[in-house]
Amino acid sequence: MKSMSNVDIHRMVNELNKELINTRIDKAYQPDVDTIRIKLRKAGEGRKDLVIQAGVRIHLTNYPQPNPTIPPNFPMLLRKHLSGGSITSIEQHNFDRIIKIKVQKKEEYTILVELFSKGNIILLDKDNNIISPLKHKTWHDRKITAHEEYKYPPEKGININNCRFEDLKTVINTSDRDITRTLATNGLGGLYAEEVISYTSINKEKLAKELTDDEITQLNNAINELFNKIETNPQPQIILDENDKNKDLVPITLNKYAQFKSKSFETFNMAADEFYSKKIVSDIKNKEEKLWAKRIGKFEKRLKMQEETLEGFYKTIEDTQHKGDTIYAHYNEIQQIINVIHQARENYSWKEIGSIIKKSKKEGKIPELEMIESIDKMGVINLKLDDTHVQIDSNIGIPESTEKYYNKGKKAKRKIDGVNKAIENTKSEIKKLEDKKEVAIELLRQKQEKREKRELKWYEKLRWFISRDGYLVIGGRDANSNEQVVKKYSKNNDIYLHCDIHGAPSTIIQNKNEDEIPESTLYDAACFASSFSSAWTEGFSSYDAYWVTLDQVSKTPQSGEFLKKGAFVIRGKKNFIRNVPVLIAIGVVDYDDDKRIMAGPVECLKEMTDKYVIVKPGFTKKERISKEILHKIDAEKVFSIDDIVRSLPSGKCDLLDIREYNQKYGKIR
Repeated sequence: MKSMSNVDIHRMVNELNKELINTRIDKAYQPDVDTIRIKLRKAGEGRKDLVIQAGVRIHLTNYPQPNPTIPPNFPMLLRKHLSGGSITSIEQHNFDRIIKIKVQKKEEYTILVELFSKGNIILLDKDNNIISPLKHKTWHDRKITAHEEYKYPPEKGININNCRFEDLKTVINTSDRDITRTLATNGLGGLYAEEVISYTSINKEKLAKELTDDEITQLNNAINELFNKIETNPQPQIILDENDKNKDLVPITLNKYAQFKSKSFETFNMAADEFYSKKIVSDIKNKEEKLWAKRIGKFEKRLKMQEETLEGFYKTIEDTQHKGDTIYAHYNEIQQIINVIHQARENYSWKEIGSIIKKSKKEGKIPELEMIESIDKMGVINLKLDDTHVQIDSNIGIPESTEKYYNKGKKAKRKIDGVNKAIENTKSEIKKLEDKKEVAIELLRQKQEKREKRELKWYEKLRWFISRDGYLVIGGRDANSNEQVVKKYSKNNDIYLHCDIHGAPSTIIQNKNEDEIPESTLYDAACFASSFSSAWTEGFSSYDAYWVTLDQVSKTPQSGEFLKKGAFVIRGKKNFIRNVPVLIAIGVVDYDDDKRIMAGPVECLKEMTDKYVIVKPGFTKKERISKEILHKIDAEKVFSIDDIVRSLPSGKCDLLDIREYNQKYGKIR
């Protein structure tokens, strides 16, 4: 599989910085021996998945990948140190195939990704010491194992993406190779070295040290042009071969591939996901099919043996019946032979009789002896009757010898029913396995199916619901979105609400009609503000909230005080709504010309849909209960578990039965 080049990584790091800064690390998985998948969550955008394959690739992915039932040690160690931490920076080390992902928790950690050679993924502490690597390795100058200080591999050449003209000139003048190889070994690789040279009038086979200053200037400008395209005008694409199969992955249009067909993508991440993940999906499916083929093959081998046995029994029945009938057809001739042999037995041994018969057959004096092929020392005669070979035991006579054949046929006939049943059972087992295989492969296909992310409306990136009176109510998810709710998405005649506890969202009732807000909507918004506050995580069943007008909300603190981001000063009278339920309903609603997940007060969900459940503070992790919720509210399978997770309050939850709700809060109207 193609490994990402230094140039590919340069572009990917650029995109990952835009996508992943301030994302929170949730969990880490190890779907394959060389691959780590990190599940992330970003406020307002939900889940993101970063996949890292040592020595090969790093990119965001929308393709799920099956994980082992029991997680290996390395991802568990990543979870222990990184879960809950936030990504603060992503850097490419000296334009090498090394990426540093900084994660801030109580302490700072670094995920060090090596994409050169067979690669590695290494967790470092704040002092650059190795906590643990994915692979333990030792060289004469480097040791990648726990408790060792991490040392970067020796640098090769210059950082061609960030070098002065004089440095480039020195590298070129001291090289004993052609200019293509010289650029390639200084970080560009063969593909991009040729691309750079294609921007100039230089022969790519010309020795580097023979270049003039003017030509070196051309190269310097060409290198700048290449990176300017990569950074400011990317055109991510997958290059296709003559059979329309994936050939290469590139972040910009390259002259080398001008005559090739290609597929364009909005981002390099998307292109990389299609390029790498589709192959992984195909490989996993092939591996699964081989495992099923092996299981089914055992039964198919058994079936073949059983069918051969059945065929043998039918052949035995036919053969023994024919031999018995043939013996009786030649009864008199055989009896004469037996009589003669019995007379001879009075004077000769069986061995001598056999020799006499053999000699007489050669002389051809007794035609009847032509039937006899041989006679053993026990008196068993081998006869050839009309091209049929039979055995007659001269000691027991013809009827008894013939009965042996008939009995053998009868025995074979008795076994036929058993073999037929065994064959049917085996065929049934094969059918069951083939049916299971189809189901398993289909489930695997569904699990690996690319997750198509829905385009979220602006309010879906916040907390939101529609009140029973039809008002849009929005709330912040964190400090940043709390600021946005007030500064960007509110106007003077809107109403501001807040739960009377530290750690609550700024909540706004948008008043488009400039009418007086109904008390029922104020109550709904108070429930919403309390339910998405820390009152939920503290396990309260009810709490107080208050509302004020927008002109009472200020970012200007009292003299000598300091306001954190997302916090506001409330001046004047607060209108309290006491003991509102800390409780929500979540369901699928038709709103704004599409189906959406809405989480808000129970009465509001009841107004808009039948497909909802009631959720209270509890003891079940959100990921686990989200599966149950999704099953109950989304029969059409429009949404994912992540859509549910991002809509629930922070903290653990449990479902509340509608009858219990009616007893406690009164019957839903």
